[in-house]
Amino acid sequence: MTLTPTIDHVVINVRDAMDAAEARFRALGFALTPRGHHTLGSINHLAMLGTDYLELIGAPHDARRLDILDWPQGVNGIVFASENAAATEQALTDAGVGHEQPGTFSRPVATPQGPRDARFTTVRLRNDTTTAGRLYFCQHHTRELVWNDAWRNHPNGAIAVAEVVLAAREPARLGALFARMFGERAVGNVAGGVRLKAGLADILVLDHAATAARIGGFNDERDEAMAALVFRVADLAATRAVLGGRERIGPEEAFGATLLFRE
Repeated sequence: MTLTPTIDHVVINVRDAMDAAEARFRALGFALTPRGHHTLGSINHLAMLGTDYLELIGAPHDARRLDILDWPQGVNGIVFASENAAATEQALTDAGVGHEQPGTFSRPVATPQGPRDARFTTVRLRNDTTTAGRLYFCQHHTRELVWNDAWRNHPNGAIAVAEVVLAAREPARLGALFARMFGERAVGNVAGGVRLKAGLADILVLDHAATAARIGGFNDERDEAMAALVFRVADLAATRAVLGGRERIGPEEAFGATLLFRE
């Protein structure tokens, strides 16, 4: 079985600063969902888009979520969609890609009919796969509790994730990993690196110089790092009006992430 690369969501790790991050991202024009509390101990807010979403993930100090608290703030996760976590796990095994066993967790969601549990099963690549952040697959068992049209209207006009930009001193290494996961034809060469076509979005793995040129600056010294998220918007002029004339938000303002907005 060959896996299909489709982005389910992207993650910005805000560590233990969720209150400040919620306020900041609302000020940047994202309409966030109510705060979620996972059975794993983490907390989140989502910015729901068309077929994917942005997740702000954090954890209190006493949550023991070292996979969150031990990583720096910034873009920290690329999550691919899975329709069947067991089949995804088998495909990763067949491809020789190191991963954890599937894990299921939930978080309560308030509905007009009363509280219900949104349930998920994830298959995570091992943390030593890359220093860039977390790569994993997510199967939604209760999509109706997550994909709510009322949460999709953002003042900044964001409608989709268009690109995820990773910086790597050796882009071919992650390119080879993606080729093993998704097949050789899913990965192509671009100037300064490689591109994984993930549905309507691109995942670009670029050398540090190409990353800086594409996102307007980059100074992370890690060998591999998730550098930026690019959001597609319906009307860039309207987006600029919300963002004070800007279409780029730097990492100093977005909790370690560079955010770009494009039509």
